[in-house]
Amino acid sequence: MSRLPHISSTEQGPVSVIAGPWPSYNQFKGLPERDRWVMYSSAKAYRQALEDQGLVMAEGYDAFIRRVCAELEI
Repeated sequence: MSRLPHISSTEQGPVSVIAGPWPSYNQFKGLPERDRWVMYSSAKAYRQALEDQGLVMAEGYDAFIRRVCAELEI
């Protein structure tokens, strides 16, 4: 079970935890490998953009990476 990071609302403001459902990348596994790596990079950038806005993901980063890599078969 992954644990959410402790964030003080007095320091960070209100915290929104995103619990899912997560976007699936399964539909892209048939693309050429180079394109799947582009999708992987896009998935990471999108997650980072959400985190930069102060959102906290219930899915831990390591679990996110494992899931996206498995779905893209990379």
